[in-house]
Amino acid sequence: MPISSRSWLPRWLFWTLVLALVTCGMLVLRDDLDQAHVALIYLMVVLGASASGGRAVGIGLACAGFALIDFFFQPPFDTITIGKRPDWLVLIAFLATAAVATHLLARARAEAEGARRSAEEIDRLSSLGAETLSVGRAEDALGAIAHVVRDTIGAAVCEIYVREGERDILVRAAGSDEHANGGSASSRALVAWVAANGRIAAERLDGSVFRAAVPPSRNLVFAPGVNDARALLVPLVVHERTVGVLRLADRQAIALDGAQRRFLAALSYYAALGVERVRLVAEAEHAEALREADQLKDALLASVSHDLRTPLTTIKALAHDIAFAGDERAAVIEQQADRLNRMVADLLELSRLNAGALPVRRELNAAEDLVGAAIQQVAGTLNGREVRASIQWSEPVLVGHFDFVHSLRILVNLIENAIKYSPPDTPIDIEVVPQDGMLLISVADRGPGISSSERERIFDPFYRLIPGVSPDDGAGAGLGLAIARRLADAQGGDVTYGDRAGGGSRFTLSLPAASLGEGAVAEPVGE
Repeated sequence: MPISSRSWLPRWLFWTLVLALVTCGMLVLRDDLDQAHVALIYLMVVLGASASGGRAVGIGLACAGFALIDFFFQPPFDTITIGKRPDWLVLIAFLATAAVATHLLARARAEAEGARRSAEEIDRLSSLGAETLSVGRAEDALGAIAHVVRDTIGAAVCEIYVREGERDILVRAAGSDEHANGGSASSRALVAWVAANGRIAAERLDGSVFRAAVPPSRNLVFAPGVNDARALLVPLVVHERTVGVLRLADRQAIALDGAQRRFLAALSYYAALGVERVRLVAEAEHAEALREADQLKDALLASVSHDLRTPLTTIKALAHDIAFAGDERAAVIEQQADRLNRMVADLLELSRLNAGALPVRRELNAAEDLVGAAIQQVAGTLNGREVRASIQWSEPVLVGHFDFVHSLRILVNLIENAIKYSPPDTPIDIEVVPQDGMLLISVADRGPGISSSERERIFDPFYRLIPGVSPDDGAGAGLGLAIARRLADAQGGDVTYGDRAGGGSRFTLSLPAASLGEGAVAEPVGE
């Protein structure tokens, strides 16, 4: 353990006085003492000085003892001469023993001090972990981390900055602004630089700024000249991503030894994990809010769609009666009531699908029958448009394991969309292909297609996209594709979009394929 200059001089003076007193005492008894006795007594003084004052004091007293033995306790007395050769052995043995003993004692003290510091680091880290785990809110955990860092390093201020939301703005999440000047424009700019570059920076006592050229290592090895910093800024990194900045500040220079740097590295990682926890908690709270809002929306849609059926039935019945009186407006009322009734039915079906309450019965059905029924159902809306069906036969009959009614609705919806959003003089192509245990039923048109940014959004409820050509009625609710994908998913299939070669769109309904040998036993899914 290094000894400061304030404690070094008194220890030197004290042990020098002890050595002088011991020498005076032995001079009184010089005629009765042997050189070995003198060497042992001086050796005890050297060991005591080494234990109390450190290696330098011990070595200094050992050299002084060497000279005192020669001068006072070896004949001829009171002269710096050695009368006999064995006297050299006594002096050299004393000096060597004193030096070795001083060195070993100093090393033992250093190891003990290192063990003590390690124990303190472990204790502080464990207390930090306990504090951060005991707090209820993630923001409070950051405050606990800042408190431990400030007390451990000995700085007046420890601040933790994190990004606010999705914006590239850093806000102080924990720490005090006392003596920190962290709100100044230059300090904010330096915090932003550290967050952007992931490197250490410092504000020196003379007002200059240090910026590291490379990212810090795990033990935070600083460049020369950083030890005169009044503010030290360290990036908080998790998984090679800078999530915040830790700022230490003090009126005096912040000088960190090797142990403090290692400890700061560990604590800064704790702080980075705390910042990441704040972000994850915020995302979890946002996701929970969205989930609750989605549940509320589904419940509201189910309630509204159910309650609208009765007044719509009444309106249509009254319009039908008015039509007998010769009022032509009754037909418009009936038409709009039917349209509203379809929307309500879609809302109710979407709600039941989201709740998993729509019954699905998967049975053995032929793909040819499904395509034929779909073409027949849309025949009244074709207006002379050609629909071309193509089935690539790999067996006598292509069959699948699916719910015929729900699959028919999906396919009809895809064909009707192709009719609405493609030029009237272009044909609609339907193709059935068996592939990897699935039946792929594609509906292709020559419409304007859909941009890559919209291709998944078109399957979201209430999302309406009319690319280039408006549909005839122009007022769909945006539920058709959302219901189609959910109905397909309930059967173990899917509905996907892809570009058509030569221009246009291709929607593909995939359904589980089967063989005629599987039988025709219905498999209910859902209730």
